[in-house]
This record gives sequence, C-alpha cells and structure tokens, in this order.
Amino acid sequence: MRYIIRNFRNFITAFYTDRALLLQLIGRDFKEKYLGSYMGLLWAFIQPMVTIAIFWFVFDVGFKVAPVQDFPFVLWLITGMIPWFFIAEALGSGTNAIVEHSYLVNKIVFRVSMLPLIKVVTATIVHLFFILVIFLFFFLYHIEVTVFALQVIYYLFATIIIMTGLCWITSALVVFLKDVGQLVAMFIQIGFWFTPIFWSVTILPEKYQKWVKLNPIFYITEGYRDAFIHKVWFWEHVSQSLYFWFFAVVVFMGGALIFTRLRPHFSDVL
Repeated sequence: MRYIIRNFRNFITAFYTDRALLLQLIGRDFKEKYLGSYMGLLWAFIQPMVTIAIFWFVFDVGFKVAPVQDFPFVLWLITGMIPWFFIAEALGSGTNAIVEHSYLVNKIVFRVSMLPLIKVVTATIVHLFFILVIFLFFFLYHIEVTVFALQVIYYLFATIIIMTGLCWITSALVVFLKDVGQLVAMFIQIGFWFTPIFWSVTILPEKYQKWVKLNPIFYITEGYRDAFIHKVWFWEHVSQSLYFWFFAVVVFMGGALIFTRLRPHFSDVL
C-alpha cells in the first residue's frame, strides 16, 4: 500500500512540476491533430457521429428496435458509445505516444512517462465536447438531465486512471514489439463488439451476465447510462465499484512499473 501511495504521489508531483511544459505539449498535440486542416476540430466529431448515425439508422429505423428501458434507442446508444469513443481514442493514440515523440526520449529534463498521458488528456478534451452532445440530445428529446449526471465526472476520472495505466504498458511495449500496435487496434475492435455498447447485457442469460460485468469497460459505459438514464449512484454498485478500482489500481501501478523498467532501454531502439 505504501508503494502504491508513494508512486501515485510521485506521479502527481511530477505532473505539477512539469505542468507548464505539459500544457504546452498538450496544446501542440491538440493543434497538430485537429487544427491543422480546413475542417479542424470537426474531424474529431465526424467519424464518431457517422458511426452513431449508422447504428441508429440500422437498429432504430431499419429493425425498429423498441426503446431500451423506456428510453429512445438513440439516447441509450450515445450514452454508451461516447465513453467508448474516448477509450478507443485514448488507448489508440496513447499506444504510439513514445514512438511518435521519440525525439524527446533522450531529453534528460523531460519525463517521458508523461507522453502517454498527453494523449489521454487530448482525448479527454474532445470527450468533454461529446458530453455536451449527450446533453444536447436529451434536450432535443425533451428529457430532463438530473443531478445524477454529475457523476460523469467520477466515471471520467476512473477512465483516465485506467487508460493512463494501459497506455504506459502498451506505449512501452510497442517500442520493442511493433506488433503491439496492431494487437491494440484489434483489441479495440473486438472490445467494441463484446462490450454492451449497442446491445444490452440484459439480453444474455443471467449466468453469462456476470462474466460480461468483469469487463472494466462495462463499468464505465454502464456508469454513463446510470448517470443519464438509470439514475443510479455509483456507490450503489458496491461490489462492481470495488472490483473496478482494484483492477484500475493494478493496471495503473503495473503500467508505471513496466514503463519504469523499460524506459532506460528506449534510446537503444529508437
């Protein structure tokens, strides 16, 4: 426990100490990714919104799927897909953070461990806009957003923690094993279909539901639905919350450990 607390404290201290440089790099990363073209930030929305529109058309218009838990299907869909877009973007871009910024690896004054976090923060900025999209859709459907929606902050923090840990692991490994990038892309694709995002876990027999709920991403996507649709506080899911945070802490600390062990060897292969 002391090791966990000490490492987390060191992480926060490093973030605060290098905050000016980090904010500069976050701003540069955001500009390079979204503001370097004519349509700029719109590109961050176009692909996800097109994906949502396709699923809405296929299931709502084509198959005429009934409202899920008395909510319009499109609202139920976006509250699950938008956190998934955040997860996919953070993990996908974070995996390539070290390779993409290899010129910073040999900079003694720079903490290379912050590079994956920069990608996660950039994805977070875009995700904040998408959260506003959720509010907009609820407004258009004349459905009230209650105080339960405030816990999106909690689920966002939970996502950042677990994504940072995962990105430390994958970004360190991809330096030595290029195939890791392809495996991550495959994992993201498979995860989309196996996580209850456009389908409800309730369609499965109860004996199988418990296995799906072991997926930590389910905790996050379902948490967004709890915030906007089910109106359930996160502390009401005691066992699931404890399991998620145990998993998240293991991933976060494991990621920090793996990254620290592999960091001295980055310059040998980059």
